[in-house]
Amino acid sequence: MKKNLGSIDKIIRYLIALTAVILIYTESLTGWQTYAALAIATIMLVTALINFCPLYAIFGIKTCKI
Repeated sequence: MKKNLGSIDKIIRYLIALTAVILIYTESLTGWQTYAALAIATIMLVTALINFCPLYAIFGIKTCKI
């Protein structure tokens, strides 16, 4: 897997994951919304950590400088 996420893109993904976790922790979301937010947070966190987004690869998008 080649890197396809830039630093700004990673920061945005971390912020989305953090926001979702905060919403879950404060119980602002209930029922299915909790599971959806948890799934989104997990996907955003994992893709940011490995510097690779499968959807970006499919569409040929690269936000990294390399």
